[in-house]
Order: sequence, then structure tokens, then C-alpha cells
Amino acid sequence: MTNRKMFFTMLWGAVFRRRSRAMMAVIASLVGAATLFCLASVCVAVPQQMNEEMRAYGANLIVTPASATGKSQGIDTATVRNVTALIGAGHSVKSAAYRYESVRINSAPYTIAGVDVKAVRALNRHWNVTGDWPGSGNVMVGRDVADALGVKVGSRVTIGYRAADASASASSSASAKSDSDESTETAESSAQGTQSTQTTQGEQTTQATENGRVSSDIMDNNGTEFRIAGIVDTGGNEDSIIYATTADVSKLAGHERGADVVEYSVNAMGDELNAIVNRINKNTNTAVQAQTVTKITSSDTRIIAMLQTLFWIVSLVVLVLTLVGVGTTISSIVSQRRNEIGLRKALGADSRVIGVEFYVESGIYGLIGGLLGTAIGYVLARVLCATVFGRAIGFDWLLGAGSLLLSVAIAVIASIPPVRRATRIDPAIVLREE
Repeated sequence: MTNRKMFFTMLWGAVFRRRSRAMMAVIASLVGAATLFCLASVCVAVPQQMNEEMRAYGANLIVTPASATGKSQGIDTATVRNVTALIGAGHSVKSAAYRYESVRINSAPYTIAGVDVKAVRALNRHWNVTGDWPGSGNVMVGRDVADALGVKVGSRVTIGYRAADASASASSSASAKSDSDESTETAESSAQGTQSTQTTQGEQTTQATENGRVSSDIMDNNGTEFRIAGIVDTGGNEDSIIYATTADVSKLAGHERGADVVEYSVNAMGDELNAIVNRINKNTNTAVQAQTVTKITSSDTRIIAMLQTLFWIVSLVVLVLTLVGVGTTISSIVSQRRNEIGLRKALGADSRVIGVEFYVESGIYGLIGGLLGTAIGYVLARVLCATVFGRAIGFDWLLGAGSLLLSVAIAVIASIPPVRRATRIDPAIVLREE
């Protein structure tokens, strides 16, 4: 019998004839591989899954006109389409455009936003709306507005538009978002600041004077009657705004123009999101400026970083425990075969050959345990993601290959100390004990 044939014969006997010992080693590797693969799969999937979940809580990127001319005219539909296409290259994206105007109800100033109801509803799924969303002749008011006016769903209000009030729209809408996010405040203030410039000139020419004083129409309650279809309650600054369809706002103001702010919910975060912002700002053809919504993006990054850190810490602990478990099992196997090793050395077997045999045997245990553990880990990861995120994850073949290699490596590394001790056994002492 050749040495190679003898090597595989001894290996076969060690693995398959001592099944109880082999089972212990395989189970040790299986538990470690299953736990590590499950944690690693979830850790890889968490950023994407969390980012998708966070997108339900509003925009993480906003776009406003870049120039004074653009601010006066707003962002037209063609520009919105171009910017959306630029942002959506390689990313899923939702958007909603807002046109802000200052109006009066019972002589008190309020801010009305003209919106595409379908787009705003899809972008802000976290809004708590009592009643219906805006429609033709129907508006949706924020909770603060409803409380101030003492109205409820089904009530009717008369909304008046004055060109001279347009300047108030900038400060009202900006402050309506200021507490929500600094970036949004800056963007909406700059987007609507142009209305002040437009109105200043209008005031000089349109307001009548009486006895050298500018007359005021502050008590003029004329306007268009709207039905309150719903009340939105978010606990944020949306509660201080009136929402209507873009067509109704254009009819109320007497003219059409583009949006003051376009909000985007992009399936990107961190450096990837910043790269999108830089790409938009460097594109002079769009005539818009983009910026991230700081609080949303920072919350995304912070939560995901904490979860990933937790997963990696747990994975490290599991890795150490697996190493100890496999090492202990292999050490037990080597101890049980101490007499066999001494006898083989007495018959002239080389210590290196004996060591290689044990290393290969440990590698086989790791491979079998890694295969079974990876399969079990994938099932656990799918169940975990389906339970927590309501989504399924695919099998990551690169991660699977890494899991197998790591299982084999851990098994071999864990066997080094006991194998080194075994190869130093003095055959004379072992034979004397026999």
C-alpha cells in the first residue's frame, strides 16, 4: 500500500469510523457558520433595508431654483423631469413639487401649498390624515390651522389671495419647515424670497393712497370658498400649512408658475447621496441647486452605523466562541487518539505527516459544518429580514464562499495547538503506559 493510499485510508477511518467524534466537530463548526452567516447577511442587508424604511418618513434631498429669475418663475415641469432623471440614474426615487403662496382666511395670513396630491401622498406615507386629501375645490389643512380657525372636516372656509401678501409667503413657508430641518429652511426661504421682490414693485404701483397714506385691505375677506376635505397631523411644521391642488392654487393666484421646492426621496445615503447633490449642483443646464435634508440623512447614517456596529461586535464574539468550541472538540479528538499517534510514531511515521492528517481531518469537519451552517444561516437570515423588514433577501454567493472558507480556516487554526502537542508525543512513554 502506497503512502498516499495509507494517508487517505487513515483519514477515512478517522472521519467516518469515529462518527460520534466527527459529529461533535461538525456541529461546532455548523453552529458558528450558521450564526456568522446569518449576522453577516443581515448586516449587509440592513443599510439597504433601513434606507428603504426611512424613505417612508419624507424627503432626504431638496431642489430649489438657483437664480433670481428662476426663483420668480419657479422650477418648470421640464426642469423637474430632467433633475428627476439625473437623480434617478441607478436609484429608485420619489418626488413631490410644492408651490407656496400667502393667503388670508378671516383676514389672518396663512401659507397655502399647491401640490400634486398623488406625489405628495406617496412621498409622505407617515402623514396622519383625518378625512380626505385635497381635490378640486377641497383643501387639506394642518392641525394647527384647523385649531386656529376652529374648523373640522366638512367645514367651509373662504381663502383670499392678495398679490401684496406674496412677500409674506417666503417667511411663512420657510419658518414652517425651519424646525424640521435647517437645509429645508434655507432652500424654501431662497425659493420664495423672490416673491418679496415681485411684490415690492407691485405694491408701489397697485396700492392706492388716501391722504398721503397707503390704504389697507387687511379687513377684506373676499376670496374663493373651499371645503375642508381633511386635516393632516404630523406633529411637525406641516400642521401649519394649507394644502390644495396645484390647479386650485394657480386659479386662486390668477397665474401659473413653477414649483418653489421639489422634494426627493432617493434610495441612497451618505457619500452616495452627497455625490448626487454635487452632480446636480455642477450641472449648470438645470439652473437649480440641491442639498440634503440634514436631519433625515444624519438619522439614517447614525441608526445604520449603530446597527452595523452591534452586528459586527456580536459576530466577533461568535467567531471567538466558535474558535474555542472547535478547538476544544479537536483537542478532545486528538487526546483520544494519543496512543494511536504514539504507536504510529514508533513504527516510523513522520510527525509532519501525522500533523497534515489532523489538519485535513479538521478541514473536512469545517467544510461539512460550513456547508450545513451556511444553509441554515441563510434560512435564519431570510426569516429575520422577513419578520423585521417584511422583505426577502437573496443568497449572497460571495458571502457564502467566504463563510465556507472561514469555517475551514477556523477548524484548521483551532486544531493547531492540540496537533502540535500530539506530534511531540514520545512514543516510548505511550508504549510504556500500554
